[in-house]
Amino acid sequence: MSEGSELVRVGVVQAAPAFLRRAESVEKACDFIAEAGRAGVKLLGFPEGFIPAHPLWYHFFPASSRRSMSFAQRLFDNSVEVPGPETERLCDAAADAGVNVVIGICERRPDTAGTLFNTQLFINDRGRILGKHQKITPTLGERLVHAGGFGDGLEVHAMSVGRVSGLICGENSNPLAAFALAAHGTQIHVASWPNHFAQGEHRPLELVSTVSRGLAYSMGAFVLNACGTISDEMAEELRFVDSDAVFLADRAKGGGSIIVGPDSTVLAGPMEGTEEGILSADIDLAQCVSAKHIHDYAGHYNRPDIFTLVVNRSTRSLVEQRVAASTQSPSPHAAKDETPVEQSSAGRPSSGELER
Repeated sequence: MSEGSELVRVGVVQAAPAFLRRAESVEKACDFIAEAGRAGVKLLGFPEGFIPAHPLWYHFFPASSRRSMSFAQRLFDNSVEVPGPETERLCDAAADAGVNVVIGICERRPDTAGTLFNTQLFINDRGRILGKHQKITPTLGERLVHAGGFGDGLEVHAMSVGRVSGLICGENSNPLAAFALAAHGTQIHVASWPNHFAQGEHRPLELVSTVSRGLAYSMGAFVLNACGTISDEMAEELRFVDSDAVFLADRAKGGGSIIVGPDSTVLAGPMEGTEEGILSADIDLAQCVSAKHIHDYAGHYNRPDIFTLVVNRSTRSLVEQRVAASTQSPSPHAAKDETPVEQSSAGRPSSGELER
């Protein structure tokens, strides 16, 4: 610990959701937030798609099968609008516990019947939504239910614990996305991972460790890896053929949550795939300074005259509605608020609208 610095306790949740049940998943998340508050945790990260689930059924069932379509319908029915009643509940829990929260959700675009995003929601310890990150490019079966996000979510959020960023699963291996966040001064990065991997892929414990240790070193930041698990209920629902049952029964292929320091040292974990709970560590943000004295890859250890990254933070709408100004003189009986105005149906709330 450096002179004059202060330790901050951070943590991650490793758990399975209440599979495709939004209300119960929200309450399970709130229970973890309350538990974290009692344990002195000031920042808590959750797995990918914790509310209501990650669409991992595409690893087992044919995409166009009746079973997959049924799962997709349940995912949409139990998805979350931002802001909405579920985010209000999460915000209240964060404020009551005094905990900053980064949580994975399946987000529904308001007033639509099918557009979903794989999202991380950032809530501060006063219960205010600071922003959200929508996964830029969905992976594998996610592409069947999730739309791609936009560059506006590549932000670093100022929280009481420090400057916090986040990426989802495979995005943590995207050097440009990580560089963009490092360049904006992230100190604590939350990496959200799903609750299982497909047959034939790496074991999550090995993959998460390999990716996050390199990420922490190159970012010069702490990396909090929140990994999901598989419940008995999920294993039963996801089984398609006999070999699936064997794979799902091997819980060592799930879990693997760890907390990594900016020098790539593992500070806590890994948690076993069968274990649910909160993994925590006390961190010293001064270690970020020490790491960047050696290699500040997104700062003075780089060459902007040679390398430049351009991030497009704008969002685009499929439809823009415009009302042309009338060329006729307004009726003397027209109300003052009937003056034609230009409208845009962007369909995405501004950062100001996200604050409660």
